Amino acid sequence: MYRPFLRWLDRAPVMDPVDQRNARVIQALLLFLGVTVPATVAFALVASWPMLRAEGLPWQSVVSLAMSLAIGLIALGGVALIRRGRFRLAVKLLIGVLLAVFAVNMALNGLQQQIPDQLAQLLVMLLSGLVLGRRALWTSFALLATSVVLGAVQDAHVLFAQTPARAFYNLPSVLFTYLLVAILIDRTTEALRESLRESNARGAALEQEIRERERTHAQLIHAQKKEITERMASGMAHDFNNIFSVIAGFSAERHEDDGGSDAQRAAQLESSLASVEASARRGMAISRRLLRFSRRDETQVEVFDAGEAIDALQPMLRQLLDARIVLRFDRDTAPLPILFDRSQFELMLLNLASNTRDAINGTGVFDIQARCAAGHVVIDLRDDGAGMPPEVAARVFEPFFSTKPADSGTGLGLAVVHELVTTAGGTIAVTSAPGAGTTFRIALPLSPAA
Repeated sequence: MYRPFLRWLDRAPVMDPVDQRNARVIQALLLFLGVTVPATVAFALVASWPMLRAEGLPWQSVVSLAMSLAIGLIALGGVALIRRGRFRLAVKLLIGVLLAVFAVNMALNGLQQQIPDQLAQLLVMLLSGLVLGRRALWTSFALLATSVVLGAVQDAHVLFAQTPARAFYNLPSVLFTYLLVAILIDRTTEALRESLRESNARGAALEQEIRERERTHAQLIHAQKKEITERMASGMAHDFNNIFSVIAGFSAERHEDDGGSDAQRAAQLESSLASVEASARRGMAISRRLLRFSRRDETQVEVFDAGEAIDALQPMLRQLLDARIVLRFDRDTAPLPILFDRSQFELMLLNLASNTRDAINGTGVFDIQARCAAGHVVIDLRDDGAGMPPEVAARVFEPFFSTKPADSGTGLGLAVVHELVTTAGGTIAVTSAPGAGTTFRIALPLSPAA
C-alpha cells in the first residue's frame, strides 16, 4: 500500500528536476492539509455544538472557520494542479492562502492569541525559500512582519486599550525570530543552489570532455586507418597492375583471327569477356575491401568469428607485408566469436603487421595463431625480427613513443591497439628480446552469444 502510493506521487508530470524531487513531499503535505484541516473543523463543530446552539457562533469564529476550510480546499486543489504539472502555481496558492489567513487572524484576534501557534508562519517561509527562491522568501517575510505589526496594533486598541504599550512588548522577539529563520533558510538554500550549479557545471564540462575524447578517439582511429591504407598502396597498385594486364591481354585477343568459324570466334570472345569480368570483379573486391576499411564510420560493435575475420583479412595483410615475409595463420577449428567493431579489429591486426614489417630486416616469418582459452579468444602474433630490449618493450603502448625516425610514423599505432583491446574488456601483452623476435598476445572475451 505504501510503495504504490509513493510511486503514484512520483508520477506527477513535473519537468524541472529540482521541483520533481520536491513534488513527492509537497503533494503529501497538501494531502495532509486537505484532509486534516476540514476534519479538525468538523470535529470542533461537533464537539462544541451544544454550546454553539445555546450561545451562538461569533462572527470572528465564522471567519476563522471559513479561512481554515479555504486552506483545505486550496490544498486539495494544489494536488490537482501538481498532477497536471503546475507545481509552482500550487505552492504559490498555498503560500498565498496561508498568508491571507494569518493576516486576517491578526486583524481580528491580535498578536497575543497567535504567538503560541507559529507553525503556519514557519511553513510559509520554508515553502517560499526552498521551493520558490530568495525573492519569494523575503516577500513572505515582509508580509508576515506586516501582519505581526497589524496584530500588535489590534491588541493595542482592544486587548490593551488601557496600556497600549504592552501590546508591543512581544513584537521585537517575534520579528527577530522570523528574521533569524528567514536568514537561516536563505543561507541554507543558497548554499544548496550553489552546490547544484557547481554540480551542473561539472556535469556539463564532463559531458563536453567525453564528447571531445570520443571525437579525438574517432579521429585518431581514422588517422591510423589512413596511415595503414597508405602503407598498403604499393601492394594494391601491384595487384591492380596484374589485373589490368590480364584484362588488356584478353581484350587484345579481339585482334586475333585464326580463321575459325563465326561460332568458334564467338565462343572465344565469350571466354575472353568472362575472363575480363572475373578480373574486374577481383579488382572490385580489392577496392571494396580497401574502402570499407578506410571509411570513417561510427563504431558498430557486432558479434563475429575472429578466426574467419583474420582469414578474410589475409590478402590485405600480405599486401602490407613485404614479399620476403612469410605469413602463416593457424586457428582452432571451433568458432571464436567476439563482440567487437570489425573494422577496428582489422585495424589492430594491420597495425601489428605494419610493426612486424618494420621489425623484420630482410626475410622472415609472421605467425598468427587464434585459439580459445579460459573463456577468451587468444590471438598470438609472432615475428622473428630484431626484437626489443626490455626498456623499449615496457613503453611500446605509450602514446607518441616510437623508435622509428621522425618521418616514419606517429608513435600512436600500438597505443590505439591497446586502447581498442582494453575498451573491449580484453588484455594485450608483449614479449620480446633482442635477436629473439616479438610476440603480441591479445585476449578478448568470448561473446555472450557463444
